[in-house]
Amino acid sequence: MTNNFCSRRLALGLLAKACLGCTFWAWGSLAHADSVDLLAQFMKQARSGRAQFTQVVTSPTRPGQVARAKNSSGGFEFQRPGKFRFDYRKPFVQTLVADGQTLWLHDVDLNQVTARPQSQVLGATPAALLTSASDLQALKNDFQFTPEPDRDGLQWVRATPQSPDGQIRSVMVGLRAVPAGPELVVLDVQDSLGQRSLLTFTVFETNPLLPASTFVFKAPAGVDVIRP
Repeated sequence: MTNNFCSRRLALGLLAKACLGCTFWAWGSLAHADSVDLLAQFMKQARSGRAQFTQVVTSPTRPGQVARAKNSSGGFEFQRPGKFRFDYRKPFVQTLVADGQTLWLHDVDLNQVTARPQSQVLGATPAALLTSASDLQALKNDFQFTPEPDRDGLQWVRATPQSPDGQIRSVMVGLRAVPAGPELVVLDVQDSLGQRSLLTFTVFETNPLLPASTFVFKAPAGVDVIRP
């Protein structure tokens, strides 16, 4: 009995060491992955997500002017393919919902809802980059992806729209390699007019169970609905 017990303990110990070694090997491989590969892993693994965000929008300035930044914050959720929700809470309440067919923008202060077909307005945008496809290959008709030097403890990918005529000039994606899988931390967007929008995500949850109602939008009673 004693010999059998000792043999079982030894076998379990060896198995635990083997599994631990596999875990560290996988984490080490992830930590040293090329940033484009890391983005591909994020898109493959993160079928849905939820996070808090802050957004800083800086407009281009003329010589002698001081740059002015507009700050906002709120919550973000997404589910592939093609569904996402931004709930802006500060400084103004706005809701942006993509249900897979229609992009809805509800501006509470204006008491107005704008509805546009997603296929016409998303295109090569950061939202499309994050939510429209489940793998990087499917986006290569819209974006060119190049690795950038690591900085601020993150790995960076530059996504450049293939079409030079769009509103977006480039999107820098900042990712953190953690044992649970790649984590989205920053989107740094430069548009064709020189405006910069910096989105920083915190408390990021990968693959949460999101109810279907998350991506259903119904215009409140009495609100004007505009369909350009």
